[in-house]
Amino acid sequence: MDLPSAEKKKMNKYVFACSLVASMNSILSGYDTAVMSGAILYIQDYMKISDTQSEILMGSINIYCLIGSTVAGRISDWLGRRRTIFIAAVIFFVGALVMAVAPDYWVLMAGRFIAGIGVGFAFMIASVYTAEVAPATTRGFFTSFPEIFVNAGVLLGYISNFALAPLPIHINWRLMLGLGALPAVFLGIAILFMPESPRWLVMQGQLGEARKVLEKTSDSSEEAEMRLAEIKEATGIPEHCNDDVIQVPKGRSSGQGVWKELVRPTPVVRRILIASIGIFFLQQASGIDAVVLYSPSIFKKAGIKSRSSLLGATMGVGFSKTIFVLVSTYLVDRFGRRPLLLISTTGMIFSHVVLATGLTIIDHNPDKKLTGLLALCIAMLLTLVAFFSSGLGPITWVYSSEIIPLRLRAQGLSLGVATNRVISGIIGMTFISLYKAITIGGVFYLFAGITTASAVFFYIFLPETQGKTLEELETLFEKPKPHAPLHSENK
Repeated sequence: MDLPSAEKKKMNKYVFACSLVASMNSILSGYDTAVMSGAILYIQDYMKISDTQSEILMGSINIYCLIGSTVAGRISDWLGRRRTIFIAAVIFFVGALVMAVAPDYWVLMAGRFIAGIGVGFAFMIASVYTAEVAPATTRGFFTSFPEIFVNAGVLLGYISNFALAPLPIHINWRLMLGLGALPAVFLGIAILFMPESPRWLVMQGQLGEARKVLEKTSDSSEEAEMRLAEIKEATGIPEHCNDDVIQVPKGRSSGQGVWKELVRPTPVVRRILIASIGIFFLQQASGIDAVVLYSPSIFKKAGIKSRSSLLGATMGVGFSKTIFVLVSTYLVDRFGRRPLLLISTTGMIFSHVVLATGLTIIDHNPDKKLTGLLALCIAMLLTLVAFFSSGLGPITWVYSSEIIPLRLRAQGLSLGVATNRVISGIIGMTFISLYKAITIGGVFYLFAGITTASAVFFYIFLPETQGKTLEELETLFEKPKPHAPLHSENK
């Protein structure tokens, strides 16, 4: 069933508020990831750590995130989406405080470990909750919120670096890292006023509560009843069951048996997992987190020398990411997911190649002041993150949270998030070593090749999901039935 376009529907303010609060977790994950790009400049001076230790400190947050995203899927099926968001806020708060007061490298790593678990929770639960609350007509818009807030967090991290850099070295990096505790407090309070996901409530047999939430989050009472009927069908609850509370088999209500279905999937679920894990893998393999984590190092390679200029240019990356993610948010329910993905990856390929060429020429002429090429490299880095944020960045989360069936959604999405974070962690912990081995230009030529492969994958394997209800999307991955012979149609 295709629903009317989002343009013809009024914005549901209640869904807007719920999505806004849920996505606050993403501000924290973006901030904690990006703030280290500038803080590390001062941590290296203060703690006298090596490049290898810096790489591990920078990139390890995404490996630790693997634990968080895997555990969060199970917890959200057990305790609910709302409580899982609250747990994430507490983890972020503790992690930020530990990093801020760290007396040495190992305590700092412990704080980074705690924050990484919070990042894993945030990446998984924000998309799941928002997708399950939003109506189909504006689901793409609302499920873009986590990516918008990740980018806002990245920008705030860069601004924090720039604003606090003039302070004494024993204070500035501590404040940069510790400020991440403030949004966690706000989120912990705001979450008390949010409803539970209606789909999780149905899985618990709480049909009355689910109906109340759907009445608030749907465009009409008729749509609310239609959504409830579709969720009941997807969870195996008979249509005639209309009591406010019904008994649901224990395993089904708590998510038991999900991993068995994910490890031994049906052909349809296998195709869905390939699409979801594939887009998560390729999003990070494009090298975007190398840019987020190492913008100052990249700009230094391009020819910028002073720290204030490095941090100022890095703020430009944050502004570009944040502004252009709004383009995707505006267009995703109007033009669909596939067109934006393909345009985004095409633009990224171009930006990677031009940036790689510029950096290679600069690298081969270390004694020359190539101002024009420096400007070109800065422009291409900003263009790269702009194309990423207008397509591949947010749509990865929108698409994956849509296509995974309800019974598998939380834990299935956690697989994709885990893959995404592992690739990001590998890139983060090897970027400096990699560019020392194959040059900075060679790294971006490598990313260009991977992004080209991504575009081919998206074109071949990802069907359009625009306007479909979450319960209908599973049928998109069924193999098309062969058409009957023409002569039989004429009989």
